[in-house]
Amino acid sequence: MFIRKFAKIYTPVVVALAVAICVTPYFFVDTYVFIESLYRALVFLVISCPCALVISIPLGYFGGIGAASKNGILFKGSNFLDSISTIQNVVMDKTGTMTEGVFKVQAVDLKPEFSRDEILQMVNALEGQSSHPVATAIHQFVGDLDSRIVLNNVEEISGHGLKAEVNGKELLVGNFRLLSKFGIAFDIDPASIVYTVIAIAYDKKFAGYITIADSIKEDAQETVNLLKAMDVKITMLSGDKNSVVQAVAIQLGITQAFGDLLPEDKVNQVKMLKARSETVAFVGDGVNDAPVVALSDVGIAMGGLGSDATIETADVVIQDDKPSKIPVAIAIGKQTKRIVWQNITLAFGVKLVVLILGAGGLATMWEAVFADVGVALLAIVNAVRIQRMKF
Repeated sequence: MFIRKFAKIYTPVVVALAVAICVTPYFFVDTYVFIESLYRALVFLVISCPCALVISIPLGYFGGIGAASKNGILFKGSNFLDSISTIQNVVMDKTGTMTEGVFKVQAVDLKPEFSRDEILQMVNALEGQSSHPVATAIHQFVGDLDSRIVLNNVEEISGHGLKAEVNGKELLVGNFRLLSKFGIAFDIDPASIVYTVIAIAYDKKFAGYITIADSIKEDAQETVNLLKAMDVKITMLSGDKNSVVQAVAIQLGITQAFGDLLPEDKVNQVKMLKARSETVAFVGDGVNDAPVVALSDVGIAMGGLGSDATIETADVVIQDDKPSKIPVAIAIGKQTKRIVWQNITLAFGVKLVVLILGAGGLATMWEAVFADVGVALLAIVNAVRIQRMKF
């Protein structure tokens, strides 16, 4: 974009100046020598050739993309290196981003009128329809699927959970909002349970719940510290219980954290930040994160646990799921932008000096070649330098 805008102005100006250098002396000197004026104009054109800019600017971005790849970060275009360098807010999902996304069942609390084994087998069968980490935890706890359980009319309700028919009766497995949505009464306060809760209803009756816990990633605290050092604001959003989200936020030192969110709630939170004319990067991994990833200025996906939809939508993919790569990506973006502007300044500075000398007849073709090819080589060396930097 910069090169195109620059070329529209720069090219006609230097060509007009070269013609003027060749022709103007005819009207002002007594002994006009066309060959000398033409040589001076040609030297001026060689000096003005923007090879250093045309070559070094893309190479600067290629170097940044290469440096990011070495650190396990995939940028899907050079424009995202520019965008991430100016990020003011990092909004992140909790599960799979700041936490391991590897859940373990802590307890099973079912009503005495329901068969524990039967309910768990039905829940296991229904959760088997999902790739969510919660489903994996339940499967590991319950064991192999019971082939005698036949599910019908399976439906995933975004931000709520799963619904199906078993033995002609309705089975609901998800959060307590799912039960409320279908008018199922329950006799407990979900806020009183600290862990992530999977509520269960069968045959229009509340059957009980399963508590599941996740653990914070080892480098999550380092991520928060580095982002704060960069003066980047941090917000954590999650569809998980607000009590769980707040507990994780307090442990990590994140002041802005919101739980019990539906996918559209996450979108609204990001819209509020953008309404303040602040740039936003959103980091997520679940299929429900795809809309908010698309809305943010820079969408970042966790490539390991991330859903295909989120990875496809994202502008940046962290391949090893380490949140500490978020500040690394920002640092690489800033350094790339710095190197690109160093190359622009170098090219313009040297060319401006030699152009003045060339216009006055003080620069030969050798100086012109250095101002063109030599500066381009210096810019290339500077662009490659980012590949050897440690982030």
